[in-house]
Amino acid sequence: DHTHIEWTDATWNPITGCTLVSEGCRHCYAATLAATRLKNIPSRAGLARMNAAGEAKFTGEVRFNEQWLDQPLRWRKPRRIFVCAHSDLFHEAVPDEWIDRIFAVMAGAQRHTFQILTKRPERAAAYLPGLASRIYDAYGGMERFGDYHLDGIAHDTAEAWPLPNVWLGTSVEDQAAADARIPYLLATPAAVRFVSAEPLLGPVSLDDMCDGTKFIDALRGNWWHDSDPPYIERGKPHLDWVIVGGESGPGARPMHPDWARSLRDQCQSAGVAYFFKQWG
Repeated sequence: DHTHIEWTDATWNPITGCTLVSEGCRHCYAATLAATRLKNIPSRAGLARMNAAGEAKFTGEVRFNEQWLDQPLRWRKPRRIFVCAHSDLFHEAVPDEWIDRIFAVMAGAQRHTFQILTKRPERAAAYLPGLASRIYDAYGGMERFGDYHLDGIAHDTAEAWPLPNVWLGTSVEDQAAADARIPYLLATPAAVRFVSAEPLLGPVSLDDMCDGTKFIDALRGNWWHDSDPPYIERGKPHLDWVIVGGESGPGARPMHPDWARSLRDQCQSAGVAYFFKQWG
């Protein structure tokens, strides 16, 4: 609780552990913590090691910290909660069953706003359809989750999808990452969609992705084969929020001021919220 991450109020880590997926992960703060200050903590022990170059790297093991699963249910005051800040909820090694249980808690704690940030939005897009009915089948007939009432899981859970208190975001560090990840984000149902351009390692042009037009042609005949992605008929999916920040810590790679200013101007032009976190 009371994290120093400026765009959220608390972090919740029911899953820890990850693997490097792109250049934005090279100086991962979570891996550094797991390999140093937290290396003897049961939730982090053995999940990361220092390599010969002195860089911390995750081993690829992921860990389910069931003891923290009900943590948001114990927080009575509404919070913005960063989900899996030291992992990736949609990591390929995370079983669907773990994600189901985490979403059940988010559905049952609608006083909070949950912020999910992933570098694997393609899995989120494949996983989320059908989740509402799975949650209801598993928990809808239960009045309590452990010692806590799940007030948000009811017969109308499926009709209320996507959950209004869950924001879905993807991390991008350069144009290649933006082009690869944002289309999947826009094709995935979410109450709020956001991008974290941190660490920003190169210029990024969002083009029409802020208002959800460019990505449709990118997906036609590719991921969605011969049909349009779902949810397009409900209106153009768009980005609601962009976070920008430079890299910090030892060996940080610099961010040119023009890269941050360009994203600021693009967001202002498209009517998208812009949050500048740090120069790095």
